[in-house]
Amino acid sequence: MINPAATMRALGLLKEFSKNHPKVTTFLQKIQEDGVPEGTVLELRVRRPGEEEQVTNMKVLPSDVEMLQKLSELKK
Repeated sequence: MINPAATMRALGLLKEFSKNHPKVTTFLQKIQEDGVPEGTVLELRVRRPGEEEQVTNMKVLPSDVEMLQKLSELKK
């Protein structure tokens, strides 16, 4: 069961994140609007101060597309 109080806290944190990082929010909204079809390659790069960069990627599978669709439906 979903905890309404936890959901409200999470929405507040998401709103703050969007305010602090508008470019990221706009980017993610554009990606969501265009969709992420099977075969799309997603790459994640992390650069921490004083550490070596870490990079990974993944190719989107049919099950990933279904999961993203279900998550998108939760927002509605």
